[in-house]
Amino acid sequence: MRNIPSEEIENAVYRLAKEACLNLIPSCKAALEKAEREESGESAKFALSTLLKNAEVAAAESMAVCQDTGYAVILAEIGQDAHVEGKLFSDAVNDGVRRAYEDFRFRKSVCDPITRVNTADNTPAAVHTEIVAGDKISLTFLPKGFGSENMSRIYMLTPAKGVNGILDAIEETVKLAGSKPCPPVFVGVGIGGTFDTCALLAKKALTREVGSRNPRKDVAEIEEAALKRINALGIGAQGFGGKTTAIGVSCELAPTHIAGLPVAINIQCHCVRCAKTVI
Repeated sequence: MRNIPSEEIENAVYRLAKEACLNLIPSCKAALEKAEREESGESAKFALSTLLKNAEVAAAESMAVCQDTGYAVILAEIGQDAHVEGKLFSDAVNDGVRRAYEDFRFRKSVCDPITRVNTADNTPAAVHTEIVAGDKISLTFLPKGFGSENMSRIYMLTPAKGVNGILDAIEETVKLAGSKPCPPVFVGVGIGGTFDTCALLAKKALTREVGSRNPRKDVAEIEEAALKRINALGIGAQGFGGKTTAIGVSCELAPTHIAGLPVAINIQCHCVRCAKTVI
């Protein structure tokens, strides 16, 4: 058994929040640069170059790369031989979020769903935990903006819909979203599981590197086909048309019931932000 003080978790979340909210992940920046080089449309090319300049200034000036610093989503893998000393794990996470959003003046966007009264510190975070082997704790911080989150969808397909049904659902989601999620988008897809676990798979897919491929060949083929279909829509950067409506599609899957084919599509804007650490 390894003892881990809750202060280590709080401080780790604090650092991750700062890193994620100030910077695009390198694979996102590289994908935007590639899109900008290959774009021929004047308006779309200008939009892409502006997005890249914004990211450059944000990193240099230690400013949020997007004004929507999001709902704090924490994905945690906790080793079964790790023991957290002090505060509850969730309290340590929320204290890290609270401190970071105050110290770095990130926008606080969390509120009561009915009264709309702001919690004033961007907590509580959405904390998802998984018990794994070992004595370490892996933390992933994903600040999720709601311009893109609002465009996400879940489909409870019949098994007969198959791969074509999955591709249709992905394409339809992006088409209906149009320019609202600030494209070019990054699309996370969950396939299988249940209504709730499918959505979590889609969220996890957004923590992968942009352009990475699922190790399963058939799933990788879905990712490639979906990206091709999305970019054929012609929505383009910021809705100005052009070649790149999405910079990537990532799919994660889990076994499901014989009577169902759940598919969740979680949209991320062009501003792909994610930070990870291991304690």
